[in-house]
Amino acid sequence: MPNTIKRSGDGLALQVTKPARAAGLVEETEDENIHLANIRVIAFDGLLLVVDLDRINNENIVELATSAALDTVSIHRVANASLQIAGNGYQVQLPGAADAGFHVGDRAPCTSAPNLLVIAAEKSTRVAADIAAIRREQV
Repeated sequence: MPNTIKRSGDGLALQVTKPARAAGLVEETEDENIHLANIRVIAFDGLLLVVDLDRINNENIVELATSAALDTVSIHRVANASLQIAGNGYQVQLPGAADAGFHVGDRAPCTSAPNLLVIAAEKSTRVAADIAAIRREQV
């Protein structure tokens, strides 16, 4: 079951522990060191791309964003964001989520691809799968 969007500070956030690990956005070592990726969130209607700025080159980010913009016929905001330790896992801050149509309490399925999370409103899960597939081809 997808997690739900929650309020965090003056913005929105989503618990993403398992998907963030699967995408390689969080690296945990046996000696309890944790590396959290340097991320940016790109917001579209019903879709948020969370990209690892250190592991996805600009050309590939442009390809992913262009595909999402064409599929959703939108683009709202591009903003730096952060992954944070929250509870027993990790959450991602989601600047632009309200512009993209996400609200507190919304279910937000999350699709992982290498160094990328695609967070989709339930009506946008096909687009999310397509964007994740493009990223897998890039790697």
